[in-house]
Amino acid sequence: MHRLLRKVSISSGAQNLIRAVAIATAGSGILYASSNSEYGTRISLSIPVISNESPSLQFLQGFREPSPFISSEKWKLGKSAIFSSRVSPAPSGDINSPVSPAPSGDIKKQDPGPVEVKDEAELHRRCLGRDTIANAAAKVGPAVVNLAVPQVGFHGITMGQSIGSGTIIDEDGTILTCAHVVVDLQGIHRASMGKVDVTLQDGRTFEGTVLNADLHSDIAIVKINSKTPLPTAKLGSSSKLRPGDWVLAVGCPLSLQNTVTAGIVSCVDRKSSDLGLGGMRREYLQTDCAINVGNSGGPLVNIDGEIVGVNNMKVLAAAGLGFAVPVDSVAKIIEHFNKKGRVVRPWLGLKMLDLNQMIVAQLKERDPSFPNVQRGVLVPMVTPGSPADRAGFRPGDVVIKFDGRPVGSIKEIIEIMGDRVGKPLKVVVQRANDNVVVLTVTPEEANPVM
Repeated sequence: MHRLLRKVSISSGAQNLIRAVAIATAGSGILYASSNSEYGTRISLSIPVISNESPSLQFLQGFREPSPFISSEKWKLGKSAIFSSRVSPAPSGDINSPVSPAPSGDIKKQDPGPVEVKDEAELHRRCLGRDTIANAAAKVGPAVVNLAVPQVGFHGITMGQSIGSGTIIDEDGTILTCAHVVVDLQGIHRASMGKVDVTLQDGRTFEGTVLNADLHSDIAIVKINSKTPLPTAKLGSSSKLRPGDWVLAVGCPLSLQNTVTAGIVSCVDRKSSDLGLGGMRREYLQTDCAINVGNSGGPLVNIDGEIVGVNNMKVLAAAGLGFAVPVDSVAKIIEHFNKKGRVVRPWLGLKMLDLNQMIVAQLKERDPSFPNVQRGVLVPMVTPGSPADRAGFRPGDVVIKFDGRPVGSIKEIIEIMGDRVGKPLKVVVQRANDNVVVLTVTPEEANPVM
C-alpha cells in the first residue's frame, strides 16, 4: 500500500490520493471522502461493528427480510466503483415491528405490515437457519434403529446378515422399515423365522418380530417389546413436499449408527416406470441425500423433524440419485395392515397415461379423430384376459368418469378404487370421433409381487 500511495502522490494531486486510499481500505471498512476548497480535504474510515445477533435468528422471530438491519450501497470515487456494507442502528421501539426505509422524492412505499406466523412449523419452512438441520436430526434421531437379520446360504448355513434401518413410530414398539430388509421374495427369512435384532441409538438391544410385510411397496412392520419408554418419530405429509425442499436421510449405512446426511427433494413423483421397474405403478420421492447400503428402511425427514418417506433404494452407477417411499403411501399401507393384515390392491389390467391440454393437442395433430377432451386418462394398452379386457376397454379410450366422478389423473382413479375388489364400477370413456361409452368393470386382487 505504501508503494501505491507514493506512486499516486507523485503523479497526481490530492484527488487521486483519496481514490487510492479508498481502494486500499475498502476490504476492511468504509471510507468516506470529501474535498472542499474552503475546508480542505478530509478522509474518514469507519469500521463496521459486528453484531452478535444472527440475521437468520431475527428472521425466525418474524421479520420479513432475512437481514432488515443490513443495507448495501454502491458509491464511486472518480471512475472507481466500490461496494460497501453499512451497519445501521437498530430501530427504537418494538423490535418486531416492520422496518420501512425513508421515502425519497414522490415515491410512496406502503408498509406491508408484520408477518403473521401461524405455528413453529411455518417458521422453519420459511428459513433454513444454522441449527435447522441439526434440530431436525436431533428430533428424529433417537427413534432410528439398526436392524440385522441372518442370511441363509446353501444347506441352511448362515452367511452373514442383512442390515438395514428402521424408525420407531409408536410407543408400543412399532418399527417402520423396508420389506427387503426383513424378508426375501419367498417371505420371511428362513434362518430368522421372523426375528430381527434391533439396536437403538442409546445402545439398548431387542429381539423384534416381523408383523407385516408388503413386497410390492417394500414396506414392513417390526414389533419390539420394552418395559421402559421408547423414543418415537412423527409421520409427516409427503404431499406438501416440493422439488428443492430440504430433507435429511437418517439411518445406519454399513452399520454405522446415528448417520445423518442432508440434501434436497429432487422429484416428488418419480414413477417406477421411469426407473425401469415393471409391475404395478408406484411412485417415489427422489433425493440427492447420500444413501448407502444399510440406509434402507431409514426415514427421509423434513426440516420439521417429521418422516416424509422411507429410504429404500439408490442408483449404483450415479451419485445423488436416491429414492424413498412417500409417507402418505406408507400411511395407507399401515392402515391396510391394521384392518386386514395385508395390503389389498385392485387390478384392472390397464396401462394409463395422464392427459393435459398440450398432450391432447399433440395427439389431435397426429389423429384428428382423437377425442375432444380437456382432461382425462388415456388407455394406450389393455392387458389381454384382464378385467378391463373383459369389460370392453380398447386402446385409445379416454377415461373421463370413474364410478360417477370426473377424473383427470391415474392417482384419482387409484384413490376412487381404494381396496374395492370384486365390486362392479361404472366407467365412462370417450373414444374416437367423440363416441361416449359406459363400461362396467370388476377389479380383481392384484398379485402381491407384481
